Amino acid sequence: MADYAMTIDGVQVGGADFGVVNPATARVVARAPACTPEQLDRAMMAAARAFPIWSRADDVRRAVLGEAAATVLASVAELARLVTAEQGKTRSEAVAEVRAASRWLRYYAGLDIPRQVVRDRRAVAEVLHRPLGVVAAIPARNNPVGLAVEKIAPALRAGNTMVLKPSPYTPLATLELGRLLSEVLPPGVLNVVSGPEPLGAQLVTHRTPRMVSFTGSTATGRWVATAAGAALRRVTLELGGNDPAIVLDDADPEAIADALFWAAFANNGQRCRAVKRVYVARSRYRAMVEALAARARAVRVGNGSQRTSQLGPVGTRPQLDRIAELVRDALARGAVAAAGGTQLRRPGYFFAPTILAGVSDGVRVVDEEQFGPVLPVIGYRDLDEAVRRANGTGYRLAASVWSPDSDRAAAVAARLEARRVAVNDHAGGIRPDPLSGHPAVLGPGNGLSGYTDLQVLSRPVRNGEGAPVSD
Repeated sequence: MADYAMTIDGVQVGGADFGVVNPATARVVARAPACTPEQLDRAMMAAARAFPIWSRADDVRRAVLGEAAATVLASVAELARLVTAEQGKTRSEAVAEVRAASRWLRYYAGLDIPRQVVRDRRAVAEVLHRPLGVVAAIPARNNPVGLAVEKIAPALRAGNTMVLKPSPYTPLATLELGRLLSEVLPPGVLNVVSGPEPLGAQLVTHRTPRMVSFTGSTATGRWVATAAGAALRRVTLELGGNDPAIVLDDADPEAIADALFWAAFANNGQRCRAVKRVYVARSRYRAMVEALAARARAVRVGNGSQRTSQLGPVGTRPQLDRIAELVRDALARGAVAAAGGTQLRRPGYFFAPTILAGVSDGVRVVDEEQFGPVLPVIGYRDLDEAVRRANGTGYRLAASVWSPDSDRAAAVAARLEARRVAVNDHAGGIRPDPLSGHPAVLGPGNGLSGYTDLQVLSRPVRNGEGAPVSD
């Protein structure tokens, strides 16, 4: 087992450790340091000391973030290996995650932060953007490097410094990322600490941070918001989703099945913006279920380090148990497993890719975010009913509508209550529309030029090459 260290004030720091499990084998593959309260204090003090100089050095920030992007890109192989070993995703997905992280750094290195002039009849005012100070950041386990860099890059570009704590399930790649970036960033600008709870609570409630950025569960997010609010700190939360997809009655199930399947099952369903429930017109229901089930039965599930694997394991034992519980509950309430439905009998945290038919709203697997390889398919007779049901949860992250008639689909998409709504794709960036052959959705980093058959209801601000699509 290799030794992994935290980065505090530009120095590699160890200490008491804890085991990190490979979900493909259920065995400890490495040990990571457990940060003590004293080490956390040191990290916070280092970030606070680094802030005054870093916050004023705009040109330096640009240059250093560019170097950081190159450093991450040069380390794709090792970082991807660690992501697969601790999170379970396939090697190709891990490589894509790390490459996207490099693009995030490159994007923010080139991002302008303009001054805004506000005029009225009597005066001219200039709006300036100032950094806050030290940011406490906690990314989730499903994309450990990608989500860490999504917090690091904008915070550092704005002139903030950071103390970042990865999930205790997936600390290895982030610790290695901290080590790599310590060779580029000035000491104290980025500090990476690791450990099980109560480290996260200590990070959020520490007296130093001016902002908290958290990605994770809704329950933990509520606590983070309350704790940060008590200290009058700014807080950014990203708490997952239960994304609906609506298949209209003119869609060809076989034509859209591949795109819809992977929109739900990429990273084994462990994506915030994965399709989590599909509403299908009754005239297309049986064909849609069978098309999705055929793909679920054919997909190759295995250790993410094996080239033949298309899906890896569920990331943690508690999540595997939760997925099994949700499927059992659905089957007990009348659902039918058109594919899968059970845990696979092999070492590791594997669950068979599952398509559930005969299920409806009011069942937990539909109403809650399952965050795993399970997709409920729900029939509808009336489109108004489908829209109402799609909007019927408290989740508002993303949604999609599927139809060869992009104008009709866009009209339905406009009625969906989500941050990002796509036509014939799902929150992923531009890919060929399987129905028309045209690109179908815009994500950060993709341009509009030359495309007319494009429906986008939420468009990010872009600069230069554009930021990459994230999870």
